[in-house]
Amino acid sequence: MARKFLYVFAFLIVIAAGVGIAFNFFGTQIMRMAMVPGGSVEALSPPPDYADAKMWLARPDIARNPARWTPPGYKQGAKPEAAVFFVHPTSYLVRARWNAPLDDMDANTKAAIFLKGQASAFNDSGEIWAPRYRQAAFGAFLTTQANAQKALDFAYRDVLAAFEEFLKQAGDRPIILAGHSQGALHLTRLLHERIAGTPLSKRIVAAYIVGWPVSRSTDLPLMGLPECAHADQAGCILSWQSFAEPADPSLIFDTFDGTKGFTGASRKGTPMICTNPITGTPGTTAPASANLGTLYPSRDLTAADIKPGRVGAACVGRGLLMIGAPPSLGGFVLPGNNYHVYDYSLFWANVRADIARRLKAFQSLPR
Repeated sequence: MARKFLYVFAFLIVIAAGVGIAFNFFGTQIMRMAMVPGGSVEALSPPPDYADAKMWLARPDIARNPARWTPPGYKQGAKPEAAVFFVHPTSYLVRARWNAPLDDMDANTKAAIFLKGQASAFNDSGEIWAPRYRQAAFGAFLTTQANAQKALDFAYRDVLAAFEEFLKQAGDRPIILAGHSQGALHLTRLLHERIAGTPLSKRIVAAYIVGWPVSRSTDLPLMGLPECAHADQAGCILSWQSFAEPADPSLIFDTFDGTKGFTGASRKGTPMICTNPITGTPGTTAPASANLGTLYPSRDLTAADIKPGRVGAACVGRGLLMIGAPPSLGGFVLPGNNYHVYDYSLFWANVRADIARRLKAFQSLPR
């Protein structure tokens, strides 16, 4: 499923490198030459010791925790009741290795920026743990080589080890799972392999599988939680992928349709989960006036202002979240009017309200 799904990121890198004309003729070859690592996947050592605070980008006891950031007018919860396990998206954008070193400064800096704009939405309801992990390089998403899956397997191994340590540190608190892109991909596997059918599934307030497609018919049945059907429902999965008009999602659908889900059946033609983050329900339409606040980042991405009432949303077709005319959020809109990079920031305040509502519902359930 990962094959080609993030082609669009490489497109931007290619353009930035000044080879836009050649891209028009040799796009796929250029992207692969520029981004796919050479050689074999290194035999990585066992997962790091996640009891060590240095192995976390965010943890309650870490100073200068990027996940504690809030925009003007908001503040972190004084006593967050839940524990959040957040897995950041791909931030290793070079081809030197198949898996990012844990101490790669550039990848970690980018990951911290993602935490500020994404994980921060949860810091009123839960304390946030976000691990460093040997993420698969971006180039792993651009090839069918066996090395690509090996790189993803290594990355997941770290995520799983971090989750086990998270469970020890979180105690018996309610659990919120959240991630984006590659991070969301690893969470689908975590739900399928580690949580489904176990007592842990009863502790999940909600799982935000954002920026990665989830098939309702071939993935969801084996992920251990249902799709969120109501705005005040707990113990369920939310997912969306944001596009402005006119949208071209062909790269996503072409790849999605060529893969198999957790059930072993083909995903071809199957609908994807589409949660409208404004309403908290699937298959719905909401006007911009119902959007509680979109993050508008500064040019250097070090700060952001939040502005309500700017962006509406509607789930359409097989499960795309359409946001209407393209809003001006910065220079990271991807080809096809794909607002993938902004999946959380478009609806930051609504996500914040959504998890607070679901946590309240979770706490009212009989034990």
